[in-house]
Amino acid sequence: MAGKCYQDWMGSLPPALSVLPVANLAIPGSHDSFSYWVDEKSPVGPDQAASIKRFAKISLVKRLMKKWSVTQNLTFKEQLESGIRYFDLRVSSKPEEAGKEIYFIHGLYGIKVWDGLTEINKFLTQHSKEIVFLDFNHFYAMDHGHHLYLVNMMQEVFGSKLCTTDCVENITLQYLWGKKYQVLIFYHYNLWNEYLFLWSGNKMPAPWANTTNVHKLIQFLETTLTERSKRGTFHVSQAILTPTVKTIVRGLKSGLKKTLVHRNLPVILNWVKMQKPGVMGVNIITSDFVELVDFAESVIRLNDLLLISKKESS
Repeated sequence: MAGKCYQDWMGSLPPALSVLPVANLAIPGSHDSFSYWVDEKSPVGPDQAASIKRFAKISLVKRLMKKWSVTQNLTFKEQLESGIRYFDLRVSSKPEEAGKEIYFIHGLYGIKVWDGLTEINKFLTQHSKEIVFLDFNHFYAMDHGHHLYLVNMMQEVFGSKLCTTDCVENITLQYLWGKKYQVLIFYHYNLWNEYLFLWSGNKMPAPWANTTNVHKLIQFLETTLTERSKRGTFHVSQAILTPTVKTIVRGLKSGLKKTLVHRNLPVILNWVKMQKPGVMGVNIITSDFVELVDFAESVIRLNDLLLISKKESS
C-alpha cells in the first residue's frame, strides 16, 4: 500500500508558497522510479556488461538480478498518491525486437514507457494542480529514430499539459496552474533543443555519491548542496546507496532492500528531516523504496520552514 495519501499536496500548499519558484520548494522523488516490475523472462538489458549477459542465460541468475534491479515497490499511481512528484527514468529499446517500442530498464526490462506515461497522465487529469518532473537521464540501444518516437509519444500522451522551457525562476505553481501545465520533461540527449517542451538535462543536476557508506553519502549530500547553483537550475539530492560488485556478491540472495536500504533508511530519513528548502537548500530529494518510511511526508513538511522564514522576514 502507498501509505498516507498526499495526492493533492501541491494544490493544498498555502498561497505564499505557490508564488515561490518551484526550484526553492522541497519535492519528494523516487530513484529508478519504474523498477517496481521487471521482466525476468526477457533478455538482460543493454545497460549490462557482456559478462552479466552470459551469466544471465541461467534462469536463477535473472531471479537474483531482480532482487537488485527493483528499487521501488509502488506503481507510478501509488507513488503519485503518496506524494512523489519527481521520477528518475531510464529507457531502452529491445534490440532483438522489431519496431521502435521503448521500455523502462534497470538491468532487466520494465513496463512499456507508453503504459507508464499514460498512468501518470490519468492521475494528472484527475488532480489538476499537481505537477510532475520526468527526468529521462539514461538511454540504451536508441538511435535518433527511437528518440523521435519517444518524444512524439510524450506529446501524444500529455498534450497541452507539457510545460514549455522558460527561466527556472519563473516556474512557480501559480504560473503552472495559470497555464494549465503539469509536466516538466528533462531530456539528457541533444534533441532537447528542437522541442519547446524539452528541458535540457543540465537544468536538473543530480550528483551521485556512488557509495555503500551512509555516512559518506550524508557528507556528499551536504557538500553538493553547498555547491548548488543559486539560479538557473533545479537540484536533485540522491539520498541513495549504490551497491558494489562485492556488496552484491555478499548479499546475493538478500537483494538491495535487505542488504543496504532497510538498515540505512533511518539515518537517511534523519538527514532529510534536518534539511531546509530555499535558494541554497534542498529541492528534490530521491529515495529507494519510498514507502518503507514516511519519506514523502517528511520532504513535503520541509516546506513549512519556508512559511516561517517568510514570517520572520516580513
